[in-house]
Amino acid sequence: MEIILKEDIIGLGFKNDIVTVKNGYGRNYLIPTGKGVIASESAKKQLAETLKQQARKLAAIKAEAEKKGEAIKDVALVIPVKVSANGVAYGAVTANTVAAELQKLGFDIDRKIVTMHEAKKVGDYVATVHFHKEVLVEVPVKVVAEGAEKVEEAPQATEEAPVEAPAAEEAKAEEAPAAE
Repeated sequence: MEIILKEDIIGLGFKNDIVTVKNGYGRNYLIPTGKGVIASESAKKQLAETLKQQARKLAAIKAEAEKKGEAIKDVALVIPVKVSANGVAYGAVTANTVAAELQKLGFDIDRKIVTMHEAKKVGDYVATVHFHKEVLVEVPVKVVAEGAEKVEEAPQATEEAPVEAPAAEEAKAEEAPAAE
């Protein structure tokens, strides 16, 4: 069944796209909720005429989306999470988490336009922000353990400990001949 979408639906298509869906999905969800109409010949002609009239508005919307995309393209997120001993998080970093972190940085991003596979382990991931159907921005997301800064300081302390140990051994070695 061909449907003309009346609004953006992530994973299916964007407003004014003609998509093919299963009959039940179209009849039972898209059409009753007003998210789509059947793509008959008359509806396609009406869509073409509407798109001609709105071409200028669509160009302005796309330009604004590109501007937002340029502002966010160099952003890399580091999200600390509580992690078990084997590196598995006690929850998941989702698209909602990424949207919240972007809002903390001052970007006005709706959580509905962010897609990402759930991150359940420490590592590097990619979140995609859908500003417009032609403007997609990939944001690198690094999931780290919550106490990562403390872990990085610990190896430095162990490097200093061996330096002190030989000095202590030398002091004991000097005392040993004096005791004899």
